Amino acid sequence: QLALSGGGSVQAGGSLRLSCVITGLTYRPYCMGWFRQAPGNWREGVATVDSNGITTLDPSKKGRFTMSQDTAKNTLYLQMNSLKPEDSGTYSCGRARAYSWLTSDYDLWGPGTQVTVSS
Repeated sequence: QLALSGGGSVQAGGSLRLSCVITGLTYRPYCMGWFRQAPGNWREGVATVDSNGITTLDPSKKGRFTMSQDTAKNTLYLQMNSLKPEDSGTYSCGRARAYSWLTSDYDLWGPGTQVTVSS
């Protein structure tokens, strides 16, 4: 299971850190991803970590977002700084059995956490 926390409401320029706690499995053999879904839109990838522990950020988030991991705690983090209103949405983490940014390749999802950035 994937349990998310850390969402909330902030003003533009603020920061939030999302956590994805993985239970019942070890995430390292898999690809894990952070995704955002704005109302009326598809989920879009924000960041991934592959089975080698290498993280990749969506280019539009570089310099503001950081994905990190704590293998001892089986937890992934998404640190979001300098937030913009367009970063608002429901953030979720998911698992894919191979490296992918396609949501259709993800077979396990957390429930999502809402992030609202006001201008």
